[in-house]
Amino acid sequence: MTATAAPARLLAILAAGGFASTFAGRIAEPLVGVLARDFSADPARVALLSAAFALPYALIQPVLGPFGDALGKERVMASCLGILALSLAASVACTGIGMLFALRIVSGAAAGGVIPLALAMIGDRIPMASRQVAIGRFLFAVIFGQLAGSTVSGLVEGALGWRGVFALTTAIAVAGGLAVVLGFARALRAPAGRFALAPAIERYRTILANPRARLLFGAVFVEAIAVFGIFPHLAHLIEARGEGGPREAGLTLAGFALGGLAYTLLVGLMVRFLGQTRMLATGGLVCAGALLAVGLAGDWTLDAAALMALGLGFYMLHNTFQTQVTEVAPQARASAVALHACSFFCGQAIGVAVLGFGLATLGQFGALAACAVLIAVLGFITARRLAPPARVG
Repeated sequence: MTATAAPARLLAILAAGGFASTFAGRIAEPLVGVLARDFSADPARVALLSAAFALPYALIQPVLGPFGDALGKERVMASCLGILALSLAASVACTGIGMLFALRIVSGAAAGGVIPLALAMIGDRIPMASRQVAIGRFLFAVIFGQLAGSTVSGLVEGALGWRGVFALTTAIAVAGGLAVVLGFARALRAPAGRFALAPAIERYRTILANPRARLLFGAVFVEAIAVFGIFPHLAHLIEARGEGGPREAGLTLAGFALGGLAYTLLVGLMVRFLGQTRMLATGGLVCAGALLAVGLAGDWTLDAAALMALGLGFYMLHNTFQTQVTEVAPQARASAVALHACSFFCGQAIGVAVLGFGLATLGQFGALAACAVLIAVLGFITARRLAPPARVG
């Protein structure tokens, strides 16, 4: 295997697992109405299936990180994809909404063991000089999985039914799991390490004692509040302006994913011409401009364009944070990335409530202007604090 082929092969294997995990996370959102009718349940309750997946995904991170460091990242990832496939398969045969909620919780926890461990493996095997581009390329599969999950689910439900959607998602999870098992066969045959609680706690103490790590964890928490808090409110805002309903909201939100995909195609050029420091400052400004555009309450097509810019700016920030966090604790990368992911998803959860309060008290433009200022300041602060030390002599 050549030096250039090894990273390409690694990214292809991780991309298969990453795509499967994010595809599974987005399939329930377009099915809310169908599931509510089939199970005679309140649509508002069924809509919480998204939270049933996302919350365990976040909360499992501090557990899976130390297991990855102790037992082997490849082994934990393969196991998580296996559990994800089994929980999705069981969902096909669900007879009640309560059972489906329980299985979405299992699915979310299992999916949580894929992307953070993949980022840690990229940190283990790819030098820092080319790591940001590598993570950016891996993110293409992650973002495309998010976009495809909701889109495919809505498109094929009419032909396959919601059970067919879960069956298709099971097949994708199986394919992702097989790619990881076959791709990391040598590592999976090696003797497993042993998990011990005391060393895991000590690793977390060491990580949290690092000021750079604390800055990165705080940065993604704030970033998630400023950028993602508006997402669940967009459909209502568009409808309140008399511009449409779920279709227009879905197309608007798709703009964010398209902006993310554009970033993955441009990341090599951005790293070369901007570097990490200017990318952080520029990403914060791009996000701020996009949030202000949405706050001005134009029509939904302008909102969609603004969200494309928001997706581009967000990944300029987030991909840089992800790259930096893979280096704060080289001997405990899985644990460091897991804490980072946990902080990020907790910020997303809190952001929904924060933006709801902001919209009620400040109005649409006021709330989003506050988010714009927050993300712009974050970009400048992190650009300054995370800049590499100046060379002496």
